[in-house]
Amino acid sequence: MTKLNQILAVEKGVKAGSQRAVTDAYHVIQKAPLLSGLSRTYQPIDDEGEQLPPESTRVQVKAEQVLADVAKAMIRLFDVTATKDWTNTVAKADVVVDGQALIEGAPVTYLLFLEKQLVDLHTFISKLPTLDPAETWTFDDNAETWRTEPVKTTRTKKVPRNHVLAEATDKHPAQVQVFTEDIVVGYWTKTAFSGALPARRVNELLARVQKLQDAVKFAREEANGAAVEDRQVGDAVFTYLFA
Repeated sequence: MTKLNQILAVEKGVKAGSQRAVTDAYHVIQKAPLLSGLSRTYQPIDDEGEQLPPESTRVQVKAEQVLADVAKAMIRLFDVTATKDWTNTVAKADVVVDGQALIEGAPVTYLLFLEKQLVDLHTFISKLPTLDPAETWTFDDNAETWRTEPVKTTRTKKVPRNHVLAEATDKHPAQVQVFTEDIVVGYWTKTAFSGALPARRVNELLARVQKLQDAVKFAREEANGAAVEDRQVGDAVFTYLFA
C-alpha cells in the first residue's frame, strides 16, 4: 500500500512535469504556422496550358490535441496533490519527549509548522547574552538580576610636595624639587549587576530545543508513514473543463 512519504517523494517531479507540459503547450499554440494547413491544385484554362503540381501543407498542431496533452499532465498533478492533501487530514502522530507525549495527535501540517518555528527559536536562544565568565555571579532576589561580590578600591588624589635638595645659604637660595604624591582620599565599593544569563542556562535551553526538534522530526516521519487512499479528481475536473 502506498504511503504518504512516497506521495511526497513524487509530488515535486509530477509538479515540475505538469508545469513543463503547460509551458510547452503555451509556446506551441503561439506558433500560428504550425496550426495552419492548405491544399491547392492547378488547372490550366485549356489543354495546351502549363501543368503545375498540387501543393499542400499539413497541419502540425491541433489545438484539441494540445488540450488533451495538457489535461493528461495536469490530471496526474491534481490526483497526486489531492491524495496528499486528503491524507494530511488524517495523518497524525504524537510528539514524544523523554517518554511523554508533549503534543498528542499532531497533524503533519502542524508538525511542519513546528519544525520551522523551532529552527528560528534555536537561533534566537543561541544569541542570548551570557554572564562574563571572568566574574563570580550570584542571583540577587531583591533586584531580580545577577550580581558580583562587592570590590573595594581606593580613590587617590595627587598632592604637590617639595623636596629640598640643598638648604639655602647666604649666597644661594634653597634648591627645591617639586613632585606630586598620590594620597588616598576615599574608597569605592563596586558591585556589578547583569540581566544576562549564565552560560549553563543557555546551554540547557538549547538542549531542550534540540530535543524537541528531534521529537518533531520523528513524529513527522511517523505521520508521513500513514497509508494513503488514492484520490482521482483530475479526470472529472478536466472532463468538465475541456469537454
